[in-house]
Amino acid sequence: MHKTMTDKTTDPGASPNPVHRLREQLAALIPEALSEGRLDVAALKRALGESAVIDGGERYALNWAGKSDAYRVLQTPSTATLRPERDKSINFDEAQHVFIEGENLEVLKVLQKAYFGKVKLIYIDPPYNTGSDSFIYPDRFQESKEDYLRRINELNDDGTLMREGFFRKNSKESGHYHSNWLSMMLPRLYIARNLLREDGVIFVSCDDNEVHNLRLLMNEVLGEENFVAQMVWEGASKNTADQIGVNHEYVLTYAKSLPSVPKVWALAKDGVDPILREVERLRVQYGDDFDSASADLAAWYRANKATPSFAHRRFRYIDKNGVYKEDDPTAPGGRKFKLMNPRTNAEIPLRANRGWAFDQEEFNKLVMHDRISFISQTSVMVRRYLHETDTVTPQSVFYQPTRSASERLGKLLGGTYFDYPKDDEVVRQFVEMATDVADKDCLVVDFFAGSATTAHAVLEQNARDGGRRRFVAIQLPEPVDTEQAKTAGFSTISDIARARIGKSIERIKGSEDLVAMSPPGLGCKSFLLTPSHFKQWRGDGIDTSEALAEQMKMFVDSEKEGAETEWKLYELLLKFGQALTIPIEIINFPPPPPQKCIDGNAAGLRHPRASDALRSGGLH
Repeated sequence: MHKTMTDKTTDPGASPNPVHRLREQLAALIPEALSEGRLDVAALKRALGESAVIDGGERYALNWAGKSDAYRVLQTPSTATLRPERDKSINFDEAQHVFIEGENLEVLKVLQKAYFGKVKLIYIDPPYNTGSDSFIYPDRFQESKEDYLRRINELNDDGTLMREGFFRKNSKESGHYHSNWLSMMLPRLYIARNLLREDGVIFVSCDDNEVHNLRLLMNEVLGEENFVAQMVWEGASKNTADQIGVNHEYVLTYAKSLPSVPKVWALAKDGVDPILREVERLRVQYGDDFDSASADLAAWYRANKATPSFAHRRFRYIDKNGVYKEDDPTAPGGRKFKLMNPRTNAEIPLRANRGWAFDQEEFNKLVMHDRISFISQTSVMVRRYLHETDTVTPQSVFYQPTRSASERLGKLLGGTYFDYPKDDEVVRQFVEMATDVADKDCLVVDFFAGSATTAHAVLEQNARDGGRRRFVAIQLPEPVDTEQAKTAGFSTISDIARARIGKSIERIKGSEDLVAMSPPGLGCKSFLLTPSHFKQWRGDGIDTSEALAEQMKMFVDSEKEGAETEWKLYELLLKFGQALTIPIEIINFPPPPPQKCIDGNAAGLRHPRASDALRSGGLH
């Protein structure tokens, strides 16, 4: 029988503590290592073997000032919740996408139970710790657990965290410059790992300021064995640099469990889809007259010289199998043998210093399936079909001018309101490569959402391939820093992010082609991080030493004054591990007849408040 290490003091209104899950897993794997709910180190050594346990001495590890405090912050539960904001949402009742405004560590803790092990892809673009403009999130590592909980519960009822001193810059003059950044990243990456599916992956953007530390940190949190790649993202050249113009940054990619990740990732080649659509139109028009269809396709290429499709103009022949190009079937170092034409039994001569790319048996099959072009009795070509070669393996170095992202965002929003956004086209490629054809109905998360680049990328990829990917985007209500943004009515970066999501959805709905490929219920639910709507979880100044009557009163009248039914419903959904997009049915019950009740020392009659009962799938 396995022993359990359940913490009996766990507050049902608080977010899960990652330590409890680890304890339960250890109890299931090595029950003899536990004694009366505590770890027996000697028994653990015996179970694993003495040589497998480090006992003091020097060892390879990443350490920094405040690391233990960072783990404590990770293990501190949150009693906060998420309040629905219908007025800031798009198609709230049917939407499958979610935007959350709030401090991301608290939001991640709140989401942990509902989204544990359900996320396919995480992409984040955290502060780069440049020392001049990087805002470090306010995890006050030196404060006590009680102070931390008190501070989080000091959230304004409208969810705002914008009080004086909330943001602080991490100056390079600080003695803990790198340590502060690592302490900020560790708990967020740890919870991110918990959210990932077994076949999930995480992409993290970074630059030279912290990439060396980030890789060591991700090795610790996700495991060095789950490293996928360190990609180089090249932007525009910088000719104004004094020594070396640094025009690149990095994207570190790790898996939750590398053996579970698909072996092959691929990206669609640019410009292929318009060609395939034109070929299908020509095949309908000309039927079996492939020569005429091919001639018209050549003319179509000439008319589209300024598009990405023109790069594939070698695919100019059409047959019953599709559109193809003709390739040389020989290569240096190929197989050298007498190749026979299976239709005439005549030998097809091999050019000097060349070899065939196939054997006789494979060649016969290609001929049988009309995949060989006989140019003459002594010359053949292999037909390579575009629909079979329309993807390419992603490369570790890629180029995308930084200016193009700003221009596209400015055009979408009607003004330049956000400096240096991440490129939605590049992030779209991350979404495409990591959520393959067989897994286009999955969850994508970005908890450093910024201007909502990842949300935009998910919407765009769904519109391209008909996927049903859903996003959860989380952004701190950081104030905008440009007068143009303020003049346009944006107070925070969250406002810009919501506007971008809305404009992206409008663009898709305005295009017949794009909306036809997008999933139904196109929209986005907006939520706000707030204190709990239940007094016993908020605290509300009630000390555990108060009289029993006061505690009982809190539970009898448990709701915070002014809390709406829907707000409380979503809080309970999260506590019970239900997703924010779960379908909800509203049922109105008539009030019951008057009944006798005793309230304190007075007896009398009262009407209970009429209330709405809300039923969700999975929680009744």
